[in-house]
Amino acid sequence: MAEKRDITVIGGGVTGLATAWALLRDGHNVTLTERHRDVGQEASFANGGQLSYRYVRPLADAGVPQDAISWLFRSNSPVSLRLRADPHQWRWMLAFFRACNAATNHKNSNILLDLALRSQAGLSEWRADGLKDFLWRRPGKLVVYRSKKNFLKARGGVTDPERERVLSPSECADVEPAFASLSKQIAGGIFSPEDEVADCYRFCESLLDSMSRHSLFRRIHGNASLSTGEGGQCLMRIDGRIHDTDLVVLAAGISSRQLVRPLGFDLPLYGLKGYSLTHQPRIDTMPDVSVTDYDNRVVYARLGDTLRIAAMVDIGTRNMRPDPRRIASLRSLAAAALPEAGPYDAAVPWAGMRPATPDGVPVIARTRWHNLLLNVGQGALGFTLSVGSALKVCDLVAGARPAVHDKV
Repeated sequence: MAEKRDITVIGGGVTGLATAWALLRDGHNVTLTERHRDVGQEASFANGGQLSYRYVRPLADAGVPQDAISWLFRSNSPVSLRLRADPHQWRWMLAFFRACNAATNHKNSNILLDLALRSQAGLSEWRADGLKDFLWRRPGKLVVYRSKKNFLKARGGVTDPERERVLSPSECADVEPAFASLSKQIAGGIFSPEDEVADCYRFCESLLDSMSRHSLFRRIHGNASLSTGEGGQCLMRIDGRIHDTDLVVLAAGISSRQLVRPLGFDLPLYGLKGYSLTHQPRIDTMPDVSVTDYDNRVVYARLGDTLRIAAMVDIGTRNMRPDPRRIASLRSLAAAALPEAGPYDAAVPWAGMRPATPDGVPVIARTRWHNLLLNVGQGALGFTLSVGSALKVCDLVAGARPAVHDKV
């Protein structure tokens, strides 16, 4: 166990909460500060609910730039792009396109897989220690491919046939009968029986509940800020007042980039806006298995008695309000893929800004300020990677070398 420290975590989303809980479990005094009165209010609130430990390939991949051209002309495109006179957007996109090759994708997929599997093992341990229910299940995940080209590419990337089973269209229907109507429209699928689902917001509440009963924990509602101090340290303030702490862990999602600007550096984060619908159909119409419609980039996960449907990436959108046109497209895609679970008119829409790095690998790192650590950039995999990322922060605090390399 590392020497006990006073550590402050900035950010009350799933990454910040998991980090605070991991540090508490290591015996540190932990303060969590969050600008919202409740936790999990941004990208963690109504995400897809998939804990897809085996499927963690970055968005940046060979062929994506070519696909992006066709997506631009589709009303229900998985990705929309609004170019802005914003140097940061252009730098991020150039770095993204440089990462769109098979070698880089393979390397980064392995980094994310290691982190994801550590997350899975860590979450299993935390659950065994008594976290209250957050609708966790292990139904497995089925990724279905409409394009034969995409299916053959995915099949070629399978390295563990026991944990990633290649299925024919009819076998996909056997695994999840609710999607049997898609059998004639798909080329095949990959089923990962060990993948899980859970409600991310309830997980955030469960972590806060456990921490709130811990004598070494305190929570502060307020606006955090950082500035340069003396002796290689940074200064932290909450609502303008100096906050004394041995270490600061920045895990504030997309807001992290703004928080480090006074320190004179820029994080390679860009907000990728995603959407979801939370629907309550008849139980007998819901899928049991977690399903991803790969070519449409739509995910379906049953969370208790509700169905979470999530999709789409908007690049260059600055507000977090759901775009009615994108929500209408998502309702239409869901109705076509899972008609028996409709109608979807009453499904509750949501949108959130996911903090992504260009290559998809999060920044879990020390910085040139001796008292500042980073845990940011998990993107669309925030829930999946949250526990593993938190445990990597514990490694840094204990002095071990991180497996996710320092990018700062």
